[in-house]
Amino acid sequence: MVNGLIHEPFVDSINMVGPLVECVPNFSEGKDESIIKAITDAMVSIDGVTLLDVDMGADFNRTVVTIVGPPFSVLDAAIAGTEVALELIDMSNHTGEHARMGAVDVVPFIPISDVTMDECVALSIQYAEEITSRFDLPIYLYAQAARKSDRIRLPDIRRGEYEGFIEKINDDNWIPDFGPSIFNPKWGVTATGARNILIAYNVNLNTDDKSSANLIAGKIRSSGVLKKDEDGNKILDKDGNALRIPGKFESLQAAGWMYNEHTAQVSMNLLDYKKTGLHAVTEVIRGEANQMGLETTAGELVGLLPLNAILDAGRLYHEGEDAEIQVLVQSAISGLKLDVLEPFDPKQRIIEWAAGDN
Repeated sequence: MVNGLIHEPFVDSINMVGPLVECVPNFSEGKDESIIKAITDAMVSIDGVTLLDVDMGADFNRTVVTIVGPPFSVLDAAIAGTEVALELIDMSNHTGEHARMGAVDVVPFIPISDVTMDECVALSIQYAEEITSRFDLPIYLYAQAARKSDRIRLPDIRRGEYEGFIEKINDDNWIPDFGPSIFNPKWGVTATGARNILIAYNVNLNTDDKSSANLIAGKIRSSGVLKKDEDGNKILDKDGNALRIPGKFESLQAAGWMYNEHTAQVSMNLLDYKKTGLHAVTEVIRGEANQMGLETTAGELVGLLPLNAILDAGRLYHEGEDAEIQVLVQSAISGLKLDVLEPFDPKQRIIEWAAGDN
């Protein structure tokens, strides 16, 4: 049951899914489809695991795989995929635009439903223990699993990239959390941890002026905008750091972008939808756009999202919680305009339902 609102015919189909964890491993191979297929075949061979997405990037030479399933099934799938990747990917021959440090670059575990963040931290630790025991692969814990403050952010661990770890791994401050302080040129190093789900969500405007989208993005994102004086120069604090005016929302990244040559877009990453929801940012963007004489024309979801994230939006646009789940979902789709750019199938775009269908 979700917030006591499940319509009776949906009870069995929702509850049969049970606890769900998402895992989004990044592999440093984005050109050879046969390698990625071997990796994903190994992952989905584990009972209960659903493959949600495979995003290959040739320029980045990286592939992002998204799987979901019961916690320990996802753990087994991550281990199985890692085993194949370490066999088939050779980092000594790897080039690409994406910042990377290993054949299996990062393996995050993400709570979706009926699973806590602490349980996902435990999964990441079990993953690290199992992989290092089999392969002597150096592994760093990051995000919610980090044991040191300078390992919370993945970019801080990746700094210097694969080539830099030849020396970095011998630095006392960068001794791996698991595995040896020995650089293996074929595999590099890996990071694993637990984090909140990231929802990539964009809102289109009826203008071809990117600066309008940039202006709105600066007002809403957590980092806000730089403080400037009357001459347009940055205002610095006593230590020489640029001062900023915070944005309206927590846990939100945003930037102005162009959807196409005629349409500007506010492009966002919602880092914690429980703090900053889809409906909240959408309504503020609409308000800011109206003040500029503009309108929002469509919402765009990149990837999938949890059921509760769309139900939260549905309660606003349905103007109340007293409705069946399918009604709330449809209210959210309409209110956010998720079906304007292309058809929006909730059975394929809501994580719990995509996993349940499989």
